[in-house]
Amino acid sequence: MHRFNKLAMAFAGVTLLAAAALAADKPSSNFKVVNKIAVEGTGRWDYLIVDPQTRHLYMSRSTHVSVFDADSGAVIGDIPDTPGVHGIALAPELGVGFISGGGEDKVTVFDLKTLKTVAKIPAGGNPDSMLYDPATKTLFVQDGKGNTTTVIDGAARKVVATIPMAGRPEFIVGDGQGHAYVNIEDASKLSELDIASKKVKATWDLKPSCEEPTGLAIDLKTRTLFSACANKFLAVINADSGKILQTLPIGDDTDAVAYDPSTGYVFASSGDGGLYVFKKGAAGKYQQVQKLDTPEGAKTMGYDMGKHRVYLPTAKFSGNPTGHPRPGVVPGTISIEVIGNQ
Repeated sequence: MHRFNKLAMAFAGVTLLAAAALAADKPSSNFKVVNKIAVEGTGRWDYLIVDPQTRHLYMSRSTHVSVFDADSGAVIGDIPDTPGVHGIALAPELGVGFISGGGEDKVTVFDLKTLKTVAKIPAGGNPDSMLYDPATKTLFVQDGKGNTTTVIDGAARKVVATIPMAGRPEFIVGDGQGHAYVNIEDASKLSELDIASKKVKATWDLKPSCEEPTGLAIDLKTRTLFSACANKFLAVINADSGKILQTLPIGDDTDAVAYDPSTGYVFASSGDGGLYVFKKGAAGKYQQVQKLDTPEGAKTMGYDMGKHRVYLPTAKFSGNPTGHPRPGVVPGTISIEVIGNQ
């Protein structure tokens, strides 16, 4: 064999080995729509949450909360009189759940078994996302118009503190170790709360890498935060230092992020039509492993940790779903796409 041919074969072998190494480093996924839940009525929605114990799926519906069987999609019930509803938080040990009513500046307390309202608690202006901390039995409510976090004693059902924030608080997550993290949307910041003292411990500037952060998720084991940014990036953030470790491209109008500790997948739902799926590769960096095309307007989601499924609400709209002011929903077109990889 000629020396040139030997060199060419050797080069080809190295190239194939390099390609194989890159392929081995990149995780893969095969998420798809596995079910579709028809939703009656009209009106927009916000957050969804799955109760892993009862298998109930809660969906905020402008003025009420619809409750479905997370597996079959059957209607379980409805929680009325929650004007401007945004978030739902569950406290199984107390036997109740909480609903933030942005239209009345109150938090509704409901019985988990009967779904009946048992109390209403005043909160700040336009209460939005919430975090229930089971260790202290306290609820942290993000007040979108008050630039505050209202702290509620879940057992006593009363406000025990109001925390001034660095701007408009958006989404909140906890680390299970006495800290909570809040995206400050209008100031492009991230704040760390000390749960015991009910005070802001630190605030970090996310600009210019992350503008107007909204959705937020956390990997408790590695203490990593995942923040959706309005400038079409997902920021990977160290929860102890606030340092942005990496940014990943996502779509426009992304309003929810989820992390699954059992599988390592990170999900970001974008209103311009796309569910982005990421996973850490062998080199320690996160990579996009899939972009599942989704209907425009599907910008929020709920995540089922038990069955590893995404619940993605969608509908047809009277205008551009990502526009402002938000267009109306065409009656009879709302549904929840259930997405899984098996």
